[in-house]
Amino acid sequence: MLKQLQQDKKGFFILLLCVIGFALLRNYETVLFYDPFLNYFKNDYLNLPFPDYNSFELFWNLLLRYLLNTSLSLLILYVIFKDIQLIKFATILYLLLFFLLIVAFFIILQFFDESYNFLLFYIRRFLIQPLFLLLFIPAFYIQKNADSE
Repeated sequence: MLKQLQQDKKGFFILLLCVIGFALLRNYETVLFYDPFLNYFKNDYLNLPFPDYNSFELFWNLLLRYLLNTSLSLLILYVIFKDIQLIKFATILYLLLFFLLIVAFFIILQFFDESYNFLLFYIRRFLIQPLFLLLFIPAFYIQKNADSE
């Protein structure tokens, strides 16, 4: 697979652009997205109350960021595996995972106190970072190799 990727100059260029896209999203996150939890989790959040936030604006900004990360992730998965069925499956997974995570995120914010902020930290991390891509690449690679045997 790595040899194929090295031979595919266009695919390598697309991968490079996606990685740059992830870096730009991360670098300009404070400018592009409303997220009062950015500074909250940079401080000693284990001893702080949740910051004030606008639920509506927070939801839409988390959704936007998740969609941008998901789009770049799906493009990377397509470049690596070139399998539309796999991309459809990954898209369904991304949608289901977003629904589960966003519901859990707002349930914790609304109904639990600050003693659950460590859980909120990790749920938010999966919403704003492309961590699923790091899980999906090896999983799909192993599955694809198992199918070809």
